[in-house]
This record gives sequence, structure tokens and C-alpha cells, in this order.
Amino acid sequence: MNTNIKRQIILDTETTGINKLGVHYEGHRIIEIGAVEIINRRITSKYFHVYLNPERPIDQEAFNIHGISNEFLKDKPTFAQIVKKFIAFISGSELIIHNAKFDIGFIDYEFRMLNCGINNTNTFCKVTDSLLLARKIFPGKHNSLDALCNRYCINRSTRTKHGALLDAKILAKVFLLMTGGQITIDLTIEPKNKKPKVIQDQNIYNNLQKTAVLKVIYATYDEVTTHNKLLDLIETKSRQCLWRT
Repeated sequence: MNTNIKRQIILDTETTGINKLGVHYEGHRIIEIGAVEIINRRITSKYFHVYLNPERPIDQEAFNIHGISNEFLKDKPTFAQIVKKFIAFISGSELIIHNAKFDIGFIDYEFRMLNCGINNTNTFCKVTDSLLLARKIFPGKHNSLDALCNRYCINRSTRTKHGALLDAKILAKVFLLMTGGQITIDLTIEPKNKKPKVIQDQNIYNNLQKTAVLKVIYATYDEVTTHNKLLDLIETKSRQCLWRT
């Protein structure tokens, strides 16, 4: 077995409800789990995704966030029916979760409800909270998933509602950018010995000189905004942006 392989699982859940502090409290259940696999800092094609019948109604406040209805979940499996597959998928990995206290609270509650001998996820997984990591990198700023997507120029146009698998896929990209260090930019330089292209027909060249008018196309507001966001990202990672020197 290759002990150098680093396996990380980006995980998110949706639930029947939350309290005002955004943390778990007993009585509410998990209704969706989404998990994406990362091996040695590369997102793989493996993922875990399931909708669950919580055997209780969904709060209106929670429904407004994720849009998952009681009717939709009627024929879905219970947590007890998928728990073995879920444990097999995440076991031994590092779980990356945004606001981990919330999701782990729900998962551990589900384990305790089953009385299956597992009370705490951290007994077989390492848990890393990407929200705490973001707060260290961007102190005093908003560090929600939406805010981080804006900061790292990640497209989230399909995220009209919260969804466990969709949010896990987005968080995977955010996490790799947050922990990736200096961004590699390929600025190809022409070899010194490469000769420039020459227009062979002197008459054509002379005509071009007389008639050519350069059209100046200015960047749009959106293009300038996107450019500045990229420079902010470079500055965040390298602490110096040569384009702003």
C-alpha cells in the first residue's frame, strides 16, 4: 500500500432545520449528503451522494434554503440504510467541511440514534473546518462559500439553492485554491534565437503602413472588475503583485 497517498473528502449536508446560531440541535435530521474525493490535491471522479428520508417534517426556514420537500423525500432511504456505504466512503480520510461544527453535529447525532457503536466522526476521520481556515487567511472579511467564490473568481451561477453535492464540488475548488500557495501562471517566452516573421512582399508592407489604422478596444467594466479580482488573488497568494508595483 502506498502510504504517500493523501485522501481528502469534501463534504456537505442539508438538513430538516437549524437553530438561529446555525448549529445542530437534537430532533432535526440529515436529508442530503454530498461528498467529493480529492487524492493528492486532485479532484477525482469518485463521489458519494444520497437523499434521505428524515422521518420528520422539514422546517420552512430550511426548505427556503435548499428547496428539498417532504414529498420528494418520501421514497428515499433512511440514514440507517446507507450508513455502511457512507462510513466506507469517508473512513480514514480527512474531511473538509465548511462550518464543520454544524455538519459533524448532525452526522454524530445520526450515529448516536442508530446505537451502532460509533458516536464521533473524528474517531475514524480527521476533520478540517474550511471556514476557520478562511478566517485565518481573510481575517475580518465575509467567508461564506458565496463570498469565497467571488474572491477566487469561481463560477457559481448554477447555485440558485443550497445543495450538498453541488456545494461540495464548489468547496473542493475553493479549498484547493486556499491551500495551493502561489498560483502558476504560464507566460510563454519566445526563444531568443527565433527569428521574427518577415513580410516578403515589400509593396504589401508599404501599403499596410499607409492604410493601417489601429482600432483601440477598451476593457469593459466587467472585464476590469474580473482583472482586479485576479490581481487581488495573486496578491493574496504571493503578497506582491508585479502588475501593481
